[in-house]
Amino acid sequence: MTVTILDGGMGRELHRRGAPFRQPEWSALALMETPEIVRETHLDFLRAGAQVVTTNSYALVPFHIGQERFDARAAEWARQAGRLAREAVEQSGTAAKVAASLPPLFGSYRPDLFDKQVAPALARPLISGLMPFADIWLAETVSSLEEARFWRSSLPDDGKPFWVSFTLEDTMPHDVPVLRSGENVHEAADFAVEIGAAAMLFNCSQPEVMAEALKVAHEAQGRLKLGVYANAFEPVQGQMNEANDGLDPIRADATPENYLAWARKWADLGAEIIGGCCGIAPEHIRALAQGFKAV
Repeated sequence: MTVTILDGGMGRELHRRGAPFRQPEWSALALMETPEIVRETHLDFLRAGAQVVTTNSYALVPFHIGQERFDARAAEWARQAGRLAREAVEQSGTAAKVAASLPPLFGSYRPDLFDKQVAPALARPLISGLMPFADIWLAETVSSLEEARFWRSSLPDDGKPFWVSFTLEDTMPHDVPVLRSGENVHEAADFAVEIGAAAMLFNCSQPEVMAEALKVAHEAQGRLKLGVYANAFEPVQGQMNEANDGLDPIRADATPENYLAWARKWADLGAEIIGGCCGIAPEHIRALAQGFKAV
């Protein structure tokens, strides 16, 4: 089976490179102040072997940049995020695709905050800004089926593939893997087929929970491409990781070699799209690209 290699986590990589970075703006600050570092980071993921790069539009929401700046400049900054990703692909000389990041509109891991009345006004400038550059629409870190349905129904009928990437509850034991909303992965897989997703992925959760989710998704149906891009956060026992509270510590065992070992297990369970989320750097993506090329 051929594996498509995604890029890694932009926010932590921008921080590691010394780009402007603080809360609450997170990865959006580099987009605003040093776009050349954003472009170069995309390019380094491509040089490492990524076949899909994701736009740095994840933090372009009022939660991070404030309502006033969002209202004034969200579409402009979304266009910039799309343009920088496209420029990096062109500079790389590869046939890589650009995935337009459609982020959690009200904060990561917080399905309880999703407001379907407010969401359309937040989605419109992101979609319009990203549209000229998107090869793939990627709704990522989706915490509930309601969020997934919203993004699918909000997109234009432009023929571009829609990928939905769910984040999994990874701190409490469950009989079956569940989304942050508590909805189970079997339901999510059936739902992804129902809404016409071209691929269903799992992202921004611990590597250890991904395998069981893949097993359930594969058993539920065989009509979707499956994928994984895990984070490298240190496990937090007995409480929920708060994705937007600050810089979570990176686990010591999240080496490129170990990440490749996890990824090979995911591929064995049917994952055809593999990359990395928070804390997964170009060296991890290089290990994936070289490891799967050698298979």
